[in-house]
Amino acid sequence: MITYDELHNENHKITELSNVLLFLFRERSMCDTETCCELFHRYMDRVKHHIELVDTNLYSSLLTHEDHDIQKMARNFMSGSQEIRKIMSAYTRQWCPRSSADSLAIADHDRFLKETEEMFGLVLDRIQNETEKLYPLVRELAGDMKKVG
Repeated sequence: MITYDELHNENHKITELSNVLLFLFRERSMCDTETCCELFHRYMDRVKHHIELVDTNLYSSLLTHEDHDIQKMARNFMSGSQEIRKIMSAYTRQWCPRSSADSLAIADHDRFLKETEEMFGLVLDRIQNETEKLYPLVRELAGDMKKVG
């Protein structure tokens, strides 16, 4: 079982990593550093872990709720999770080949920066929606202000 504080802490860490990485990635020479790559892989792992955590712990009670609007919200969040996974997978294939885990493959910095900003923006929008819509709904339905599920 996970707490809302843990979910908020995860969201904070993902947000912090996105902000640091976007700052660093704007400078082309930073993109090739081992430190940036390590931070980037940490970011990707955190986002994947967070999505799995939310998917595993928050939707079951919403999907079986009698209110169809609540069920629809859960399905929309689940669909959003799948879309983020798909985008992250395509992004990783393009910019982070497994053959070089300690470097990114950036031939076109402008395109890399644009796609990175878009992906990070999508994740940050998701985090905001979780915080403003999903967590309050789950709290209200469960009646537990500390623990999820």
